[in-house]
Amino acid sequence: MLSKALQGIIPPMVTPLRDRDQLDHAGLQRLLEHLVAGGVHALFVLGTTGEAPSLSYRLRRELVDFVANQIGSRLPLLVGITDTSFVESVHLAEHAARCGASAVVLSTPYYFPAGQTELCTYVENLVAAVPLPVILYNIPSLTKVPFEIATLQRLAQHPSIIGIKDSSGDLDYFSQLPPLRSERPDWFFLMGPEALLPEAMRLGGDGGVCGGANIYPKLFVALYEALLAGNSLQAQRLHAVVLRLQQIYDVGKYASRFIKATKCALSLRNLCDDFLAEPFHRFHPPERERVASILADVDLACAAIETS
Repeated sequence: MLSKALQGIIPPMVTPLRDRDQLDHAGLQRLLEHLVAGGVHALFVLGTTGEAPSLSYRLRRELVDFVANQIGSRLPLLVGITDTSFVESVHLAEHAARCGASAVVLSTPYYFPAGQTELCTYVENLVAAVPLPVILYNIPSLTKVPFEIATLQRLAQHPSIIGIKDSSGDLDYFSQLPPLRSERPDWFFLMGPEALLPEAMRLGGDGGVCGGANIYPKLFVALYEALLAGNSLQAQRLHAVVLRLQQIYDVGKYASRFIKATKCALSLRNLCDDFLAEPFHRFHPPERERVASILADVDLACAAIETS
Protein backbone atom coordinates (compact mmCIF):
# COMPACT_ATOMS: atom_id res chain seq x y z
CA MET A 1 0.00 0.00 0.00
CA LEU A 2 2.87 2.37 0.75
CA SER A 3 4.35 1.73 -2.69
CA LYS A 4 1.05 2.74 -4.29
CA ALA A 5 0.97 5.90 -2.16
CA LEU A 6 4.46 6.96 -3.25
CA GLN A 7 3.59 7.90 -6.79
CA GLY A 8 3.13 11.31 -8.34
CA ILE A 9 5.00 14.48 -7.42
CA ILE A 10 7.28 14.26 -4.38
CA PRO A 11 9.22 17.50 -3.81
CA PRO A 12 12.78 17.14 -2.54
CA MET A 13 12.20 19.87 0.00
CA VAL A 14 14.77 22.59 0.60
CA THR A 15 15.93 23.07 4.18
CA PRO A 16 15.07 26.66 5.17
CA LEU A 17 17.92 28.10 7.26
CA ARG A 18 18.41 31.29 9.24
CA ASP A 19 22.05 30.75 10.05
CA ARG A 20 24.82 28.15 9.97
CA ASP A 21 23.05 25.67 12.25
CA GLN A 22 19.63 27.24 12.69
CA LEU A 23 16.38 26.36 10.93
CA ASP A 24 14.08 29.05 9.58
CA HIS A 25 11.08 27.70 11.49
CA ALA A 26 8.55 30.23 10.25
CA GLY A 27 9.69 29.77 6.67
CA LEU A 28 9.66 26.00 7.03
CA GLN A 29 6.06 26.12 8.22
CA ARG A 30 5.02 28.36 5.31
CA LEU A 31 6.83 26.12 2.81
CA LEU A 32 5.18 22.97 4.15
CA GLU A 33 1.70 24.46 3.93
CA HIS A 34 2.48 25.75 0.43
CA LEU A 35 3.40 22.22 -0.66
CA VAL A 36 0.35 20.63 0.95
CA ALA A 37 -1.94 23.23 -0.66
CA GLY A 38 -0.22 22.52 -3.99
CA GLY A 39 -1.45 18.94 -3.93
CA VAL A 40 1.87 17.10 -3.83
CA HIS A 41 1.71 13.39 -3.10
CA ALA A 42 4.49 13.05 -0.50
CA LEU A 43 7.47 14.96 0.90
CA PHE A 44 11.17 14.08 0.78
CA VAL A 45 13.45 15.81 3.28
CA LEU A 46 17.24 15.62 3.62
CA GLY A 47 17.95 14.97 -0.02
CA THR A 48 20.34 16.79 -2.33
CA THR A 49 18.10 19.84 -2.71
CA GLY A 50 17.77 19.80 1.08
CA GLU A 51 21.59 20.15 1.43
CA ALA A 52 21.61 17.13 3.72
CA PRO A 53 25.38 16.35 3.64
CA SER A 54 26.11 19.93 4.77
CA LEU A 55 23.83 19.85 7.81
CA SER A 56 24.75 18.82 11.32
CA TYR A 57 23.25 15.60 12.66
CA ARG A 58 21.50 17.64 15.32
CA LEU A 59 19.83 19.90 12.77
CA ARG A 60 18.81 16.93 10.59
CA ARG A 61 16.92 15.46 13.54
CA GLU A 62 15.35 18.82 14.36
CA LEU A 63 14.16 19.14 10.77
CA VAL A 64 12.57 15.68 10.78
CA ASP A 65 10.88 16.46 14.11
CA PHE A 66 9.44 19.73 12.83
CA VAL A 67 8.26 18.42 9.48
CA ALA A 68 6.66 15.31 10.98
CA ASN A 69 4.81 17.37 13.58
CA GLN A 70 3.63 19.92 11.03
CA ILE A 71 2.52 17.42 8.39
CA GLY A 72 1.05 14.78 10.69
CA SER A 73 -0.79 12.17 8.67
CA ARG A 74 -1.59 14.45 5.74
CA LEU A 75 1.25 13.20 3.50
CA PRO A 76 3.79 10.37 3.50
CA LEU A 77 7.16 11.62 4.74
CA LEU A 78 10.41 10.29 3.26
CA VAL A 79 13.69 10.97 5.07
CA GLY A 80 17.11 10.84 3.44
CA ILE A 81 19.65 8.88 5.49
CA THR A 82 22.61 8.78 3.07
CA ASP A 83 25.89 9.26 4.90
CA THR A 84 29.51 8.21 4.93
CA SER A 85 28.83 6.56 8.30
CA PHE A 86 26.71 3.39 8.40
CA VAL A 87 25.92 3.95 12.09
CA GLU A 88 24.75 7.53 11.57
CA SER A 89 22.45 6.39 8.75
CA VAL A 90 20.89 3.82 11.09
CA HIS A 91 20.52 6.35 13.90
CA LEU A 92 18.75 8.83 11.64
CA ALA A 93 16.47 6.07 10.31
CA GLU A 94 15.56 5.15 13.88
CA HIS A 95 14.80 8.80 14.64
CA ALA A 96 12.67 9.07 11.50
CA ALA A 97 10.71 6.01 12.58
CA ARG A 98 10.07 7.49 16.03
CA CYS A 99 8.77 10.65 14.35
CA GLY A 100 6.33 8.69 12.19
CA ALA A 101 8.09 8.86 8.81
CA SER A 102 6.84 6.50 6.11
CA ALA A 103 10.17 5.44 4.60
CA VAL A 104 13.84 6.34 4.34
CA VAL A 105 15.83 7.14 1.21
CA LEU A 106 19.33 5.75 0.73
CA SER A 107 21.96 6.51 -1.88
CA THR A 108 25.40 4.95 -2.17
CA PRO A 109 27.88 6.12 0.49
CA TYR A 110 30.14 8.81 -0.93
CA TYR A 111 33.85 9.77 -0.61
CA PHE A 112 35.22 6.20 -0.64
CA PRO A 113 33.81 4.62 -3.84
CA ALA A 114 32.39 1.16 -3.19
CA GLY A 115 32.40 -1.76 -5.60
CA GLN A 116 29.05 -3.29 -6.47
CA THR A 117 29.61 -6.36 -4.29
CA GLU A 118 30.54 -4.10 -1.38
CA LEU A 119 27.51 -1.94 -2.12
CA CYS A 120 25.14 -4.91 -2.06
CA THR A 121 26.44 -6.07 1.31
CA TYR A 122 26.26 -2.52 2.66
CA VAL A 123 22.63 -2.08 1.62
CA GLU A 124 21.65 -5.54 2.86
CA ASN A 125 23.20 -4.88 6.26
CA LEU A 126 21.58 -1.46 6.49
CA VAL A 127 18.13 -2.71 5.46
CA ALA A 128 18.35 -5.32 8.21
CA ALA A 129 19.17 -2.61 10.77
CA VAL A 130 16.61 0.10 9.97
CA PRO A 131 12.96 0.00 11.09
CA LEU A 132 11.40 1.55 7.97
CA PRO A 133 10.99 0.65 4.29
CA VAL A 134 13.93 1.76 2.15
CA ILE A 135 13.87 3.64 -1.17
CA LEU A 136 17.10 3.52 -3.17
CA TYR A 137 18.48 6.73 -4.66
CA ASN A 138 20.74 6.61 -7.72
CA ILE A 139 22.78 9.80 -8.11
CA PRO A 140 26.26 8.80 -9.32
CA SER A 141 27.21 12.37 -10.28
CA LEU A 142 27.55 13.15 -6.56
CA THR A 143 28.25 9.78 -4.94
CA LYS A 144 30.62 8.41 -7.65
CA VAL A 145 28.91 5.00 -7.49
CA PRO A 146 25.71 3.96 -9.33
CA PHE A 147 23.25 1.23 -8.46
CA GLU A 148 23.95 -1.04 -11.41
CA ILE A 149 21.01 -3.01 -12.79
CA ALA A 150 22.50 -6.35 -11.69
CA THR A 151 22.83 -4.92 -8.18
CA LEU A 152 19.19 -3.88 -8.19
CA GLN A 153 18.16 -7.36 -9.31
CA ARG A 154 19.94 -8.79 -6.28
CA LEU A 155 18.52 -6.17 -3.91
CA ALA A 156 15.02 -6.85 -5.24
CA GLN A 157 15.06 -9.96 -3.07
CA HIS A 158 14.69 -7.77 0.02
CA PRO A 159 11.03 -6.95 0.73
CA SER A 160 11.93 -3.86 2.78
CA ILE A 161 13.28 -2.15 -0.35
CA ILE A 162 10.24 -0.66 -2.08
CA GLY A 163 11.38 1.61 -4.91
CA ILE A 164 14.03 3.68 -6.64
CA LYS A 165 14.62 7.34 -7.34
CA ASP A 166 16.95 7.87 -10.31
CA SER A 167 18.76 11.19 -10.67
CA SER A 168 21.35 10.01 -13.17
CA GLY A 169 19.59 11.80 -16.04
CA ASP A 170 20.33 8.74 -18.19
CA LEU A 171 17.14 7.64 -19.92
CA ASP A 172 18.77 4.44 -21.16
CA TYR A 173 19.42 3.50 -17.54
CA PHE A 174 15.92 4.55 -16.45
CA SER A 175 14.36 2.43 -19.19
CA GLN A 176 15.88 -0.65 -17.52
CA LEU A 177 14.16 0.04 -14.19
CA PRO A 178 10.45 -0.66 -14.87
CA PRO A 179 11.22 -4.19 -16.15
CA LEU A 180 12.38 -4.96 -12.59
CA ARG A 181 8.67 -5.22 -11.79
CA SER A 182 8.85 -8.75 -13.16
CA GLU A 183 10.69 -9.53 -9.91
CA ARG A 184 9.08 -6.88 -7.71
CA PRO A 185 5.61 -5.85 -8.93
CA ASP A 186 5.28 -3.50 -5.95
CA TRP A 187 8.36 -1.38 -6.75
CA PHE A 188 7.90 2.20 -7.93
CA PHE A 189 10.32 4.24 -10.06
CA LEU A 190 10.71 7.99 -9.71
CA MET A 191 12.59 10.40 -11.98
CA GLY A 192 14.85 13.03 -10.43
CA PRO A 193 15.54 15.60 -13.22
CA GLU A 194 12.17 17.28 -13.61
CA ALA A 195 12.55 18.10 -17.30
CA LEU A 196 12.59 14.34 -18.00
CA LEU A 197 9.30 13.58 -16.22
CA PRO A 198 7.26 13.01 -19.44
CA GLU A 199 9.88 10.63 -20.85
CA ALA A 200 10.17 8.82 -17.54
CA MET A 201 6.44 8.20 -17.34
CA ARG A 202 6.36 7.08 -20.96
CA LEU A 203 8.99 4.48 -20.03
CA GLY A 204 6.87 3.22 -17.14
CA GLY A 205 7.90 5.56 -14.33
CA ASP A 206 5.53 6.49 -11.53
CA GLY A 207 6.27 10.18 -11.03
CA GLY A 208 9.02 12.58 -10.16
CA VAL A 209 11.05 14.02 -7.30
CA CYS A 210 10.98 17.50 -8.78
CA GLY A 211 12.95 20.32 -7.16
CA GLY A 212 10.89 22.95 -8.96
CA ALA A 213 7.82 21.66 -7.14
CA ASN A 214 9.13 23.52 -4.09
CA ILE A 215 8.23 26.69 -5.96
CA TYR A 216 5.34 25.63 -8.21
CA PRO A 217 3.77 22.48 -6.73
CA LYS A 218 0.48 22.94 -8.62
CA LEU A 219 2.31 23.15 -11.96
CA PHE A 220 4.07 19.84 -11.45
CA VAL A 221 1.00 18.11 -10.06
CA ALA A 222 -0.99 19.30 -13.09
CA LEU A 223 1.73 17.97 -15.43
CA TYR A 224 1.74 14.60 -13.68
CA GLU A 225 -2.05 14.36 -13.84
CA ALA A 226 -2.09 15.25 -17.54
CA LEU A 227 0.53 12.60 -18.27
CA LEU A 228 -1.32 10.02 -16.20
CA ALA A 229 -4.58 10.81 -18.02
CA GLY A 230 -2.94 10.63 -21.45
CA ASN A 231 -3.82 14.27 -22.17
CA SER A 232 -0.85 14.86 -24.44
CA LEU A 233 -1.79 18.40 -25.51
CA GLN A 234 -2.16 19.65 -21.94
CA ALA A 235 1.00 17.80 -20.92
CA GLN A 236 2.97 19.47 -23.72
CA ARG A 237 1.76 22.92 -22.65
CA LEU A 238 2.61 22.32 -19.00
CA HIS A 239 5.96 20.77 -19.83
CA ALA A 240 6.85 23.86 -21.86
CA VAL A 241 6.28 25.94 -18.70
CA VAL A 242 8.47 23.56 -16.69
CA LEU A 243 11.23 24.05 -19.27
CA ARG A 244 10.90 27.82 -18.83
CA LEU A 245 11.33 27.36 -15.11
CA GLN A 246 14.52 25.39 -15.77
CA GLN A 247 16.17 28.65 -16.80
CA ILE A 248 16.64 29.59 -13.14
CA TYR A 249 19.14 26.73 -12.85
CA ASP A 250 21.33 28.45 -15.45
CA VAL A 251 21.72 31.53 -13.25
CA GLY A 252 25.11 31.62 -11.56
CA LYS A 253 28.33 29.90 -12.51
CA TYR A 254 28.90 27.22 -9.85
CA ALA A 255 27.50 23.72 -9.51
CA SER A 256 25.58 24.88 -6.43
CA ARG A 257 23.42 27.15 -8.58
CA PHE A 258 20.41 24.81 -8.68
CA ILE A 259 20.08 24.94 -4.89
CA LYS A 260 20.82 28.67 -4.83
CA ALA A 261 18.21 29.32 -7.52
CA THR A 262 15.53 27.26 -5.77
CA LYS A 263 16.09 28.97 -2.42
CA CYS A 264 16.29 32.35 -4.13
CA ALA A 265 12.93 31.75 -5.82
CA LEU A 266 11.34 30.71 -2.52
CA SER A 267 12.65 33.84 -0.80
CA LEU A 268 11.28 35.99 -3.64
CA ARG A 269 7.94 34.32 -2.95
CA ASN A 270 8.33 35.19 0.76
CA LEU A 271 8.12 31.52 1.65
CA CYS A 272 11.46 31.07 3.43
CA ASP A 273 14.92 32.53 3.86
CA ASP A 274 17.53 31.83 1.18
CA PHE A 275 20.47 31.25 3.53
CA LEU A 276 22.54 28.27 2.36
CA ALA A 277 24.69 25.86 4.32
CA GLU A 278 28.39 26.53 3.92
CA PRO A 279 30.41 26.56 1.73
CA PHE A 280 27.62 28.02 -0.41
CA HIS A 281 26.09 31.49 -0.19
CA ARG A 282 22.92 33.14 -1.47
CA PHE A 283 22.67 34.85 -4.84
CA HIS A 284 23.69 38.50 -5.10
CA PRO A 285 21.18 41.15 -6.36
CA PRO A 286 21.96 40.74 -10.10
CA GLU A 287 21.28 36.99 -9.92
CA ARG A 288 18.17 37.55 -7.82
CA GLU A 289 16.85 39.92 -10.48
CA ARG A 290 17.37 37.31 -13.19
CA VAL A 291 15.54 34.68 -11.15
CA ALA A 292 12.71 37.14 -10.47
CA SER A 293 12.39 37.84 -14.19
CA ILE A 294 12.15 34.12 -15.01
CA LEU A 295 9.53 33.57 -12.30
CA ALA A 296 7.46 36.45 -13.69
CA ASP A 297 7.55 34.78 -17.11
CA VAL A 298 6.52 31.43 -15.60
CA ASP A 299 3.68 33.11 -13.69
CA LEU A 300 2.32 34.56 -16.93
CA ALA A 301 2.53 31.19 -18.67
CA CYS A 302 0.73 29.45 -15.80
CA ALA A 303 -2.00 32.09 -15.80
CA ALA A 304 -2.47 31.70 -19.55
CA ILE A 305 -2.99 27.94 -19.19
CA GLU A 306 -5.43 28.38 -16.31
CA THR A 307 -7.59 30.82 -18.30
CA SER A 308 -7.52 28.90 -21.59
